[in-house]
Amino acid sequence: MNAKILWVDDEIELLKPHILFLESKGYKVDTSNNGYDAIEQAQGENYDLIILDEMMPGITGLETLPRIKDVAPMTPVIMVTKSEEENIMDKAVGSKIADYLIKPVNPSQVLLSIKKNVHQQQLVTEQSTADYRSEFAAISSSLGEARTAEDWVKVYKKLVGWDIELSGSSDKGVSEILSYQRTEANTEFAKFIKKNYLGWYDNKREQDDRPTLSHHLMRGKVFPIVDNRKKTTFLLIDNFRYDQWLMIRSMVSNFYDIEREDFYYAILPTATQYARNAIFAGLTPLAIDKLMPNAWLNDSEEGGKNQYEEEFLKRLIQTSGKNYKYYFEKLIRPEAGKRLLDNMNKVYDADFSVIVYNFLDILSHARTETDIIRELAEDEVAFRSLTRSWFEHSDLYELMQRVAAKGHTLIITSDHGTMHVDNPIKVIGDRETSTNLRYKSGRNLSYNARDVFEITKPEQAELPKSNLTSSYIFAMGSDFLVYPNNYNHYVRYYKNTFQHGGISMEEMIVPFIVLDPK
Repeated sequence: MNAKILWVDDEIELLKPHILFLESKGYKVDTSNNGYDAIEQAQGENYDLIILDEMMPGITGLETLPRIKDVAPMTPVIMVTKSEEENIMDKAVGSKIADYLIKPVNPSQVLLSIKKNVHQQQLVTEQSTADYRSEFAAISSSLGEARTAEDWVKVYKKLVGWDIELSGSSDKGVSEILSYQRTEANTEFAKFIKKNYLGWYDNKREQDDRPTLSHHLMRGKVFPIVDNRKKTTFLLIDNFRYDQWLMIRSMVSNFYDIEREDFYYAILPTATQYARNAIFAGLTPLAIDKLMPNAWLNDSEEGGKNQYEEEFLKRLIQTSGKNYKYYFEKLIRPEAGKRLLDNMNKVYDADFSVIVYNFLDILSHARTETDIIRELAEDEVAFRSLTRSWFEHSDLYELMQRVAAKGHTLIITSDHGTMHVDNPIKVIGDRETSTNLRYKSGRNLSYNARDVFEITKPEQAELPKSNLTSSYIFAMGSDFLVYPNNYNHYVRYYKNTFQHGGISMEEMIVPFIVLDPK
């Protein structure tokens, strides 16, 4: 394996069999019988790992350790000792040792520790690659066998899991295979949606297989939790996907136990105006337009499209017969989070606190419009990494910790996800046609029907229409919709950006996470 090791022990001559064993495994092993020489050797050579005895005459292992860290801060150190005293262990662990072995040690024990600390990433990657290759056929079969919305949730979870597992792999071949399989999965998912979506709105049909949709979310999943908890905080992060949840899960788990990782389906269009209004109103967009016409603006109309979310929520709580003391806050700008942290009593006092967090949506759009953000998040792996880095230092992270300390159950979800797009599709519309790149609504739309999911009768999907001949079309997979005018300019500008509004697992299958404070 060609790693270079320094073994430091005042009885090093007694360890000759161990050293020969390691050399037979391909390691180069240098030795030292005292701490002073070991420090000089660590300074003069680039070792992959140092094995350090704790009890040595002159300068002990614990005294040698910080000096080695000074000259070789990145080199992992394994501490070996005869002592089982807890204070010795605490000091060693507190000094950031890589492992702690109790004498007598056998060669295999040492080898395992070396592999864990020197070769772990390589071994994990190799094993993960082998595991994915062996599971490739099973995943491919599941694409053809998926018949229900729940089946597609299972497919999506599995593919996201492998995407994260293999994100550090240097094997370009397996990365390309996974990318191909995700593309194939979204192609089959789009066929499933085209076949079944309108049926989910047909009240004459049996709906045993219909998933929870945006307008069912509050009554179907959220209110039952609020009814059975003392305090609940509902956190809706715009544009938040399952893979992004997995990136922050370990941090959230420091102060929350994960009770449930669930999912629901965002309605079409997977855009804030439609999906988020439907969540808080507990109604489809068409029903909102009919019951509260002053609170609904069509795509072609000027003005804010999500101005009435708190009013929608208040009405939904009342019509559902609930008597919650609730609090609603929408955090659109970064400084809004700091203001909320300075005035958390309203959150603490409410039975049901609803907080809408828009930063990820802003980050996603900034990636399109700002070169430096585009460079920082050039692909999905980088975008996930940026999400984790942002979250770790965000007001949102502190907010979660504070409500956990107050004993609040926390629900994390989103109104829709987002999709990395790279394939332009030509469409033609008039001046009234919506501008979104993943869906179009309006009249006189011209397109190739094979390239999109078309809804020519919007009322069948409970969607409003701005005039009698309005229709909707939706991009699928990684497609985005572009007008012929200035076609090349818009293709260059929007290719390889994150967009939402259309049909993909990433946009429609939304995480719904329930957390109980530790």
